Amino acid sequence: MAAAPVNATVRVPGSKSITNRAYVLAALATGPVLVRAPLDSRDARLMLGALAALGGRAEAVADGVLVHPVTPGDGEEVEVALGNAGTVARFTPALAALGTRTVHFDGDPAIRRRPVAPLLRALVDLGAEIDDGGRGAPPFAVRGRGGLRGGPVELDSSASSQFLSALLLAAPAFAEGVTVRLVGDAPPSEPHIAMTLDLLRRFGAAPERSGREFHVPPGRLARAEYTVEPDLSTAAPFVVAPLAVGGSVRVAGWPEETTQPGDWLRSLVRELGGEARLDGEGLTVTGGGTVPAVELDLHEVGELTPVVAALLCFAEGPSLISGVAHLRGHETDRLAALAAELSGLGAQVTETADGLRIVPAPLRGGVFHTYDDHRLVMAGAVLGLRVPGVRVENPATVGKTFPGFVTAWESLFSSAG
Repeated sequence: MAAAPVNATVRVPGSKSITNRAYVLAALATGPVLVRAPLDSRDARLMLGALAALGGRAEAVADGVLVHPVTPGDGEEVEVALGNAGTVARFTPALAALGTRTVHFDGDPAIRRRPVAPLLRALVDLGAEIDDGGRGAPPFAVRGRGGLRGGPVELDSSASSQFLSALLLAAPAFAEGVTVRLVGDAPPSEPHIAMTLDLLRRFGAAPERSGREFHVPPGRLARAEYTVEPDLSTAAPFVVAPLAVGGSVRVAGWPEETTQPGDWLRSLVRELGGEARLDGEGLTVTGGGTVPAVELDLHEVGELTPVVAALLCFAEGPSLISGVAHLRGHETDRLAALAAELSGLGAQVTETADGLRIVPAPLRGGVFHTYDDHRLVMAGAVLGLRVPGVRVENPATVGKTFPGFVTAWESLFSSAG
C-alpha cells in the first residue's frame, strides 16, 4: 500500500446538476431569484452564458448568484457556447424556442458526439423550429417564434434522462404545458428525474407522474431564493479513499434528505466493507483498506462508475459493473476509456454489453489518460492512493465540476502521512 490511512475533513462544492436546473428555473421565473451556494465551474458558467445570450442576466453577490429572467428578444441572431456541457446543450434549446431570437448552438468537438436527437425531435413536435442539418447533434439553430404550443409528446429518453428533464423544466412556460410519454427503454438515473420534479415543485410548478407519463401544466414560477446542496457525486473519490487505504474521511454538509444519485454512496460504503455514519455535521466514512469483490448495477448512478471501477481494481477478486451502457455517450465513451486506462496500468478490465468486468492484478505507475473527462480525473486520483507513479493527464479538466479538486485531493493525500 503506497499511502498510509487517511484522516481528513473535506468540503465539496455545490451540485452541478442542481445548480444548472436552478439557473434554468430562475431564468423562467417571474422575477429575480437568488441562487445560494451554487457551483462555480466551467459547466455552470456556460449555463449562465447561455442564459445571457437568451436575454437573461446574472449578478454575482456575496452569498450566491442573482438570476434575472430571460427576455423574449427582438429577432436578433445570437450564439450559445455549449463547451462540453450536456446540461447546457439539452436544457437551453427549449428556452430559445420560447423567445424570438435565432439561436445558434455549438461547442467543443466532444459535444457533437453526445446524443441530443430525441430531444430535438420532441421539441419540433411541440412546435419548435430547429435546423440541425439532419445531424441530430450540434451545431444546430433554434428559431424562436415567441413561444411553444406544448401539449402531448412521445420521447425516447433511454440515452439520457436529461432529455426528459429538459422538457419538464421548460414546460411551465409552454402554452399548454407538456405531457411526456416515454417510449423505448427506461431512462438512466432515475434520481436525476426525481431531482427535476423536486425542483419544479420548489419553484411553484405542479408536475405529475404516472409511471412512464409525466405532465407539467402551464404556470408561473416564482421563488425568492434557493440554496444548492453539496455535490455528492463529486464527493465520490473522497468517500472511497478510506476504503482503499484505510482511515476516516468526513464530507461536511452531507444532506440528511436528497434526490442526488450520489447519496447511493452511503450504501456502497457498507457493501464494500466500510462504515458510513450520517449526522448533523456530515457523512463520516471509515474503512480498513480491503475491498471485497462485488457485482453492482449502477444504472441509476452511472456517474459514479469511473471512481468505483478504479476502487475495484484493488478488490480481493473479480467484480462486475452493469447497467451503464449509456456511459458510452458521456463526455467520452467512459466504458472504453476505463477499460483502456485501467488495463494499461496492469488491471484486467474488459467491456461487457452494459458495463465492465474488472479482474484485479498488480498495478504499476504510468500515465492515466483522462479524455477531457472530469470523472476520469477522479478515477485516476483514486488509483494514485495505492499505486506509486500514477500521473493523471490534464487534471485541470476536473474544473468542469470541481475547480478546487486537485488542491483538496492533495490535502487529503498529504494527510495520509
